[in-house]
Formats: sequence, C-alpha cells, structure tokens
Amino acid sequence: MPIQAHREPLFDLLSYARRGSSRRDQLSPGDIHQLARTVRRTPEVMVKVLPKSANTLSAVRKHLAYIGRKGELELETDDGGRSRGGNDLVEDWDLDLDEYRRKSDLTSTQGKGPARLVHKVIFSMSAGTPPEKVLTAVKNFAREEFSLKHRYAMALHTDTPRPHVHVVIKAISEQGRRLNIRKATLRHWRAEFARHLRELGVAANATPRYVRGEPGLRKPDGIHRASLRGASTYMRDRVEGVAQELAQGRLKVEPGKASLVDTRNEVRRAWLAVGDILIHQGHSQLAVHVRQFVDQMAPPLTEKERIAMSLNQTLRDKLMRERPTR
Repeated sequence: MPIQAHREPLFDLLSYARRGSSRRDQLSPGDIHQLARTVRRTPEVMVKVLPKSANTLSAVRKHLAYIGRKGELELETDDGGRSRGGNDLVEDWDLDLDEYRRKSDLTSTQGKGPARLVHKVIFSMSAGTPPEKVLTAVKNFAREEFSLKHRYAMALHTDTPRPHVHVVIKAISEQGRRLNIRKATLRHWRAEFARHLRELGVAANATPRYVRGEPGLRKPDGIHRASLRGASTYMRDRVEGVAQELAQGRLKVEPGKASLVDTRNEVRRAWLAVGDILIHQGHSQLAVHVRQFVDQMAPPLTEKERIAMSLNQTLRDKLMRERPTR
C-alpha cells in the first residue's frame, strides 16, 4: 500500500487579509513555522513541469536519453530498478499501448493537442545543498505520491550550481486514471518536497513568489534559456522598446500594473494582520521579523519598469565613469 504522509493544510496567507466572518484569528504551530521560514528567507524549493515534447514515443525516448546522459547515468525507477538509456521503460510502461489507445479515441483530444504520455518534472534546490539529500527527498516524495499508482523514473543532475532531479512520470496510472497537473498540484508538490528536505536536515521552504514580494513573471523555457545566453530576440526587442520610450520622456504604463499593485496591497494587509495575531499569541519577536520583512519588500514592478530601472542604472554608472576627476 502507498505510504500515507502526515500532511498539514497548505498555509493561505491571503485569507488573513479578507474581512468578514471567514477571517481567521489564530495561527497553528505549522503556520507559525511556515511564517518564520519565510520571513527569515529560508531557501525556496523549485518544482517545474517541462511543457513540451511529452506526447510521442520518440519524444519520450529522447527525454529519457537526455536525463540519463545517453547511458552515462542510471535512471532509478519506482520499483527500485535501474535503467540505462530508458528504452526498456517505454516497453515496460506500455507507452506504445497508451499511444495506440490515444490515437484510437478520436474524441479524447478533440480541439486539443495530443495527450501527454508522460509528465516531465524537475525538482531543484539552492546551490550548496547536498545533491544526495535532494535525490533522497525526491525519492521519498515520489514514493508517497505515486507508489502503486503511476510509474516513474528519475535521475540526479549536478552539472549546474543548483542540484536537481529530473523525474518522468507516466501520465496514465495503473488504475487507468490520468494525472493532470494544475497550479494547486504544483503548490502541493512544492510543499511536500520542502517537507521531505527538512526531514533530512535541509532548510527548505515553499511559498508563492507574490507572498514573498517577488515578481512572478516567468518566461517560456526557450526565452529564458536564450536570455541567459544573451541571444533572446524577445528580450532585445523589449529592451529597445523601453529605451525608445525613455528617450521620448514617457514610460507607458502596462495593463497589468494595477493588478500587480492590488495584489501587493493585499499581501501587505495579510502580513500585517498575521503580525497582529502573532503578538496576541505571544510571538512578539517573530511579529517584529514580519514587520521588517514587509518593510523590506521591493516595490511591485512590471517587466517594463524593471528593464527601465536597469537601463537608468547603466546610464548612471556610465556617467559616473566618464565624470572627470579633480
């Protein structure tokens, strides 16, 4: 039988900003620990679903070969086995039958692209985290989440500063149910991954970016990777557009700015309400940390505003270098 995890409800900060009878006035021990980790900026875990190339056998084989470094790394599987290359997993998991059934069911993908055969997920932690503990935490997570339901395989990569584990999960369970990964699913997975790391002695946290006062704008993988190489035409066009607006003396406000400000105001109200509750519950020192955390939040900026700040700073630095010395 699958192992049953002892899970606490996910902490919902924004519920403390709402008025009315549903407003809460008590924090559980788990909530307090979560708040303390957040305001002390405990390293945050990352769980990311790769969005493309998971709906054909050839794409699955290619990805399994990639995470196994074309046979250099062994893939660890849900049944404790090992695989090199991953081709045996395609057959063992009956992915060819899943593909055949999907193609035969003309109504299942009507109006959509082909359904996924697998889900490709990355679990990662901050630089300096012992890689073997990241791997163990992911193993424990996967065992609790998928044991006797979804087949899976994983491989640890340490070729970047952040140790990370690639996990490939069969989309159709042994009971014939499809795994659908939604935002709530990812939030749950992040919380559980962080919990398993903490059980191994690794300081780890899982909170949404907006709760931490950080920008939540994410680029598609292709744009992000190209930006890291300095080869993103999207970012080049964005920077040139912002530079033009600055040269004309007016930066146009983006449509999402008002929503960004509203969300930040709600987050601040929630944090301040939580601070008051902490004082009433006798956690005055943590309440001080909460206030400091709120005061140190950077202003809510759109992508365009962040680009403008960077350009202005670059210009100021250039002027300082060119200023004649006396």
